[in-house]
Amino acid sequence: MTLAALRGARRIRLRHRGAEDLVLTTAAHADQDSAVLGATSRMLVEMMRTRQGRTLVLGVLPASFPWVRYLPAHDVREFSVELVGALGAAVDLDSTAAVAQVMTEWKHTTEVHADPELYAALTIDSGEDYGPVPEPGAAA
Repeated sequence: MTLAALRGARRIRLRHRGAEDLVLTTAAHADQDSAVLGATSRMLVEMMRTRQGRTLVLGVLPASFPWVRYLPAHDVREFSVELVGALGAAVDLDSTAAVAQVMTEWKHTTEVHADPELYAALTIDSGEDYGPVPEPGAAA
């Protein structure tokens, strides 16, 4: 039944209790998705090579990622460079994991900028150095 249903749909989501959902698609549709991601990524990478292209990318970021409005201008530029770089690498790696990571990290950075109390707490210079921070999981 699932394979028959896939003939009429682009993809099927299989919900699984207690585990991650699965998505089924045909190889042809997966190849199309990869080709579209590749073409879009290559276009953005090439756009970022020109001043006009960088201006266009920076202009559409607030509509695509509304939370960038809370970032300082230099951070928006840095986000755009990292995002386009990750998109370009995603094509070569055939993986969008790095793109998702860049978006997540910058969104968390934005959360700090959007909260004045949190920003103040994290950027205050008390003048004290508490020494090196131990590796996660290491005994203090």
